[in-house]
Amino acid sequence: MGRYFGTDGFRGEANVSLTADHAFKIGKFLGYYYSKMNKNCRIVIGKDTRRSSYMFEYAIAAGITSTGADAYLLHVTSTPSISYVVRTEQFDLGVMISASHNVYSDNGIKLINANGEKLEESVTDIIEDYLDDKLPEVPYATKTDIGRTVDYFAGRNRYIGYLISIPMNSFKGKKVALDLANGSAFQIAKSVFDALGAETFVINNNPNGSNINDNAGSTHIEGLQKFVIENKMDIGFAYDGDADRCMAVDEKGNIVDGDKIMYVCAKAMKDDGKLKKDTVVTTVMSNLGLYKAFDKIGIKYEKTAVGDKYVQACISENEYSFGGEQSGHIIFAKHANTGDGVLTSLKLMDVVISSKMSLSDLTKDVELYPQLLKNVKVNDKNKCMEDKDVLTIKASVEKELGDDGRLLLRASGTENVVRIMVEAKSNDLCKKYVKDIENTIIKKGYAV
Repeated sequence: MGRYFGTDGFRGEANVSLTADHAFKIGKFLGYYYSKMNKNCRIVIGKDTRRSSYMFEYAIAAGITSTGADAYLLHVTSTPSISYVVRTEQFDLGVMISASHNVYSDNGIKLINANGEKLEESVTDIIEDYLDDKLPEVPYATKTDIGRTVDYFAGRNRYIGYLISIPMNSFKGKKVALDLANGSAFQIAKSVFDALGAETFVINNNPNGSNINDNAGSTHIEGLQKFVIENKMDIGFAYDGDADRCMAVDEKGNIVDGDKIMYVCAKAMKDDGKLKKDTVVTTVMSNLGLYKAFDKIGIKYEKTAVGDKYVQACISENEYSFGGEQSGHIIFAKHANTGDGVLTSLKLMDVVISSKMSLSDLTKDVELYPQLLKNVKVNDKNKCMEDKDVLTIKASVEKELGDDGRLLLRASGTENVVRIMVEAKSNDLCKKYVKDIENTIIKKGYAV
């Protein structure tokens, strides 16, 4: 993991750990670096609905144009739309300004390469050296070599058209609820479902710059559950701030997380002969219950580190067709090279309609183990993870769980947080083991 760029970009509190100066300098380096390879360099920029996103958008664009490249502005849009536009319209690079599911006061800069994938670490390492003044200052362009900015709403509209073209079925007659998280999906998702014939109902679709993810979206799905039940919806979908995640709610109000979405879609793909090598790529966060369900229907699986960029890398390297994360980053390799929340909801909807089954029936064979995830804010996540006593309690819990559960203790790639995840036969055991580890972290003085 880099000094600034984690598993999903450079992320931090706006104008505290991620500043407008950082954004300008990153844009300046990107414009220079990619203009050396293409004198007609074009970089596309999108942003979510945070107030600080506007500041970062113009700072990055100023940096890009100051060294001779052109900046194309999609304005408020989703991360997967940037991925789509970069790879289909021959851009040199994509930039998404978003802190995803984080609170509104945070923001982030995600970089996407010409293939629509997260930018290679070999390049982000160079950017980090430049930010730390370890490289010579790059020259400014002058006169007619200075770049320009271009409003590019057409790119987002083409992405919407592409989404509409994907499902094989009409959604007519289906009552669908969408939780847009007051984020990037608010100008995309409803128009897609409406075009496909659904009777679409939306909540949390009035962004004001500070309400993104605020008791809304995929990380606060209880509001959507209530809405689905009270309004007798057939299904509900919740996205995160930049719409690269999707979580679902069935007609009974039950949460259908990324693991269950992967099960339903992978089974349908296998039945149709479209699941390459009969294999799904997951991360180490996926539930043991998912793997047991896969075993029963003959689906193989691979596990990667947490982060959809690692899932995508495994898919690409092994020519698989499908994978994702429990958190709702799902990758359909035929259609996209990154997690796409709206695309995921369309594909899941297609399975529901084709099967003529409810979502609750489609997921009934997946019995997830009780799981508890605790995020502990710490003052130094690396020292905490290397502490002798923390490692000792970790080994002790793993031994006690044996084959009837598991522990995942890891440092967040995007926040100064240590994540404790325990799966066990009961909720009480999960709580006990999580508390044991948390207490050790607190006792050693790492907790904030």
